[in-house]
Amino acid sequence: MEDNEQHEAPDGHSAHADERFERGTDGPKVIVVGIDGSDSSWRAAAYAAGLARRQSSKLALVYVQPVLPAGAAMGAPVADATDEVAEELMAEIRRASERPSGTHPLRWEFHTLRGDPYNGMVRMADDLKADAVVVGASESAGHRIMGSVAVRLVKAGRWPVTVVP
Repeated sequence: MEDNEQHEAPDGHSAHADERFERGTDGPKVIVVGIDGSDSSWRAAAYAAGLARRQSSKLALVYVQPVLPAGAAMGAPVADATDEVAEELMAEIRRASERPSGTHPLRWEFHTLRGDPYNGMVRMADDLKADAVVVGASESAGHRIMGSVAVRLVKAGRWPVTVVP
């Protein structure tokens, strides 16, 4: 097969075989997954881990610690509480990664930062040069009005985004 051989693309246009993908670099190198301790985020992490394992990709687990407005906290140790959540998430991730997982090892890293979840995920996906982003579907009724992180990431259109129910 010659490199310049013409093929018809799914949309009916002709395309060169070598324009459809870049040989040797197809598939994601870095998959970023958002976790917050919710059931849907754990399902997203499990799904992303399976993808990363099968694709030999690095899995970057990201927890964005929420920052409440100063008046909302009223002296409550919010930073301590979110740090504790981050530590619990990290412990659970370590336990899960130590389980026998088959033939392909999973390369992963954990990142945590403070801020709003959407901007934190965007920043981490950009910083890590993510090829794909995976998040759980929102479990909050308020997101129907404000828009969920998942929907906002999809609308950003900067990476393929998988939303796991």
